[in-house]
Amino acid sequence: VFHGRILARRVVGQETRYEVEVKARYRHRFPLVSREYLWVPNTCGCPALLEGSEYLLMARRHVNHEHTLNRILLPEHGYARPWTPREARLVREAARH
Repeated sequence: VFHGRILARRVVGQETRYEVEVKARYRHRFPLVSREYLWVPNTCGCPALLEGSEYLLMARRHVNHEHTLNRILLPEHGYARPWTPREARLVREAARH
């Protein structure tokens, strides 16, 4: 779970790749750097994320069986909500429990 700002969107094959500035990390299941690529497995980019907007994102690490692919994946019906200070507070409180 992290707070990110969408910097760019690009369709790559049958997927959509977002370049994301990671602003805050709420759960630390895998390390994130300040800039990451977030992949969505379709070309519509659903859920649609707007460039320049900030979101609270719940993504997962995707590693294929050969361990040649290691990326952050936001499923088509994944959690992506516009970021607000209230959302950030609620997530911080939930992370403590």
